[in-house]
Amino acid sequence: MNDRNNLYPIFLKTHQMKILIVGGGFVALEKLTFLLKSSPDSEVEMVAPFFRKETLDFLKDKKVKCIDDKYHQKYLDQKHIVIAATDDVQVNEQVYHNCRSKNLLVNVADNPPFCDFYMGGIVTKGHVKIAISTNGKSPTTAKRLRQFFEEVLPKDINRLVENLNVFRKTIKGDFERKVKVLNEVTESLIK
Repeated sequence: MNDRNNLYPIFLKTHQMKILIVGGGFVALEKLTFLLKSSPDSEVEMVAPFFRKETLDFLKDKKVKCIDDKYHQKYLDQKHIVIAATDDVQVNEQVYHNCRSKNLLVNVADNPPFCDFYMGGIVTKGHVKIAISTNGKSPTTAKRLRQFFEEVLPKDINRLVENLNVFRKTIKGDFERKVKVLNEVTESLIK
């Protein structure tokens, strides 16, 4: 059994990227909801030959473009990230292969070998955002960890971040000195 976790967590500025979701059903809606909850200004297109009523209802006040059509590779043009979330395994795998040939990041829902990234649990409190992953093994564990961190992070953590940002700007010296001073000041947070 391989316990190695080779995932590298990053925070993407999705409001500066173009995202395609292939699918219009429950899974596509779940992926879209998750994305927009964390990054409400994301630029998203959805393509599907059919959109569930729940998906269309959710989209009423959102800036998401819906395209009523079957998936075609042309929909990948000008995209940065793609999420395949149809109930057709062949379509999802075709999306994956098309994305790989164009060097696009792709996530095929519920198919870890066909994912360049996972959409893990996210905790957001103001400027603090924590991403949680279980390496694709247990989304339920990520969910429970998210709930735990939502409870234990102080409600006023944003004020702490803002105050430290102001203080950081007053520290004289090079980068190494600033890091040393900030580490000393914040050491009490972990004790």
